Amino acid sequence: MSEEPSVIDDLRDESEELDRLVAGLEEERWALATPAPRWTVAHQIAHLAWTDHSALLAVEDSDAFAGLVEKALAAPDTFVDEGAEAGAARPPAELLAEWRDGRARLQKALREAAGSRAKFPWYGPPMSAASMATGRLMETWAHAQDVADALGVTRTPTDRLRHIARIGVRALPFAFGAHGLPVPDAEFRIELTLPSGAPWTYGPEDAAQRVTGSALDFCLLVTQRAHRADLGVRAEGPDADRWLDIAQAFAGPPGKGRPAKGGTR
Repeated sequence: MSEEPSVIDDLRDESEELDRLVAGLEEERWALATPAPRWTVAHQIAHLAWTDHSALLAVEDSDAFAGLVEKALAAPDTFVDEGAEAGAARPPAELLAEWRDGRARLQKALREAAGSRAKFPWYGPPMSAASMATGRLMETWAHAQDVADALGVTRTPTDRLRHIARIGVRALPFAFGAHGLPVPDAEFRIELTLPSGAPWTYGPEDAAQRVTGSALDFCLLVTQRAHRADLGVRAEGPDADRWLDIAQAFAGPPGKGRPAKGGTR
């Protein structure tokens, strides 16, 4: 229970960091292209506003959320883009106000649900309040990276990355399944270094399948914001090596990822 308020606070802080990036932008800069094909800065914020609204429905109105799932199933290849397009067409000031209002309402609903052991529907497995907040933090961070890249801004990483690392590790079976591959039976050891210098680890110390590196690089990998070849994440063992080629921290079909720029692998 103690983790729920913590991750909701971190979601708030992650959202506010992105808000500071876009709050003072001239209107024309909202139309800047981001690394996501066909998505501008406005599309990125519109997508976050749209998914925050979806999450709020999941928490407060499961029947209404079920309607969204039906629409997603009817148009799996276009559903997400259509939501972003609709929001991006609005004036930036209106879009920003909508995102601020929606995320505040969602965070309030998640705080009220914290500790209740309730599970809320989602596009994947049902989620607790803490899991929902963690998912929203992951997506906010990832789309903020796209915005920062479009603006030519280098963000200062924080230890909030531990939440994203956790999702990335827990999604290992999903990543293999999404590619039609058998889930390895072997245990994995993950050893990452958070921006503060603190270690973040998962799995038994003697596991033969190992992944090591910085938490920042690992999170860029599992959110598919950078190519493995450009990151300092290392694998030991064939299953670990294969995982790093297909890792994803998000539900849905595997993404195409980002092309390699010529990096460190």
